[in-house]
Amino acid sequence: MSARSIRDAAAIVGMGLTQFGELWDRGPEDLIVEAALAAVEDAGMTLSDVDAFWLGTRATGMSGLTLSRPLKLAGRPVTRVENFCATGSEAFRNASYAVAAGAYDVVMALGVEKMKDAGTSGLVPVPVPEDGTRTELTGPAYFSLLVPAYAERHGVSREELRRVLTHIAAKNHFNGARNAKAQFRKEVAAETIERSPRVAGDLRVFDCSGVSDGAAAAVIVRGEDAPSRRPDPLYVKGLALVAGDGSGQRDTEYDFTTFPEVVAAGQQAYAQAGVEDPARELALAEVHDCFTPTELVLMEDLGFSARGSAWKDVLAGRFDLHGDLAVNPDGGLKSFGHPVGASGLRMLYECWLQLRGAAPAERQIDLRGRTLGLTHNLGGPPGDCVSFVSVVGTRRD
Repeated sequence: MSARSIRDAAAIVGMGLTQFGELWDRGPEDLIVEAALAAVEDAGMTLSDVDAFWLGTRATGMSGLTLSRPLKLAGRPVTRVENFCATGSEAFRNASYAVAAGAYDVVMALGVEKMKDAGTSGLVPVPVPEDGTRTELTGPAYFSLLVPAYAERHGVSREELRRVLTHIAAKNHFNGARNAKAQFRKEVAAETIERSPRVAGDLRVFDCSGVSDGAAAAVIVRGEDAPSRRPDPLYVKGLALVAGDGSGQRDTEYDFTTFPEVVAAGQQAYAQAGVEDPARELALAEVHDCFTPTELVLMEDLGFSARGSAWKDVLAGRFDLHGDLAVNPDGGLKSFGHPVGASGLRMLYECWLQLRGAAPAERQIDLRGRTLGLTHNLGGPPGDCVSFVSVVGTRRD
């Protein structure tokens, strides 16, 4: 069963994005203000025009006060949401449903995270009660299991897979080097990637996304009202969120070559958007490349490649900036890092630019007449995660 479609019932009319990086001289309040004001300015509005707000943050703040205080809001609802790495996307999903339901005319979804101030080398730990039976592995250790599993299932040598993972990392750093908002803005040679220190299993330093600070925001209105707001809005076509039951962590048959939650979320979003062949209908995809093998598996789970063939498509350049389907043309998590609450909306910001032909010339993709873009988030380890997929487009059906 899938959620009822709100296709074209909600539309983005403005977005804002801060610089991502080690922003030691800026607090979360600074990032919230910058992203929010940039979004309303882009929409030709002011904060007083926004009826309600949704804030996505995993650990940077508690309650809606995290947003209402720095924006000096009074008398308006602010809802704070969290859903692992899909937190920013969750803010967008709930805000979109609110205008589609007619509860509000204008809403804002904003995601923010200050990761560097936490003093940790990975995602901010938030202890939760549990029974003590959960496995204790790092993120890289969990996702490193994808590599030998994929090699065995599809008969690909580990040496060949190393070339594939290197290509993914180099591709995303190539794209990020052309993005002024990215944390890492240098191309990285294949030799550098392959000689970088091992982190876990076959994963090396350049196979892992970084840690950063950042914020992003979107102003959303009812689809029917969007044309009167601006001539080039971006319509919500499909929204899907799937939370797994954790069975992959217990099932001895789970083989780490797929994320069932991603497959289900993709199928639901495609059904809502009327997408039958995503590889040919999408102009771009922003996916959750927390680790390079994650992006490889996602190409198959999201229907961009047939099972067992994504590694060939990667090496053939199909997902490069000027390939048939640009994947992470903004540089992805590899170039931006991953401030949890902001990443989902950062991905949406790239669709906002690319589909409207507003990206910088050095990384504007060839849309090939296509009008749709996809964003994807994955939170949690393989076999026990949540997944979000959105489809957005420039045409209202």
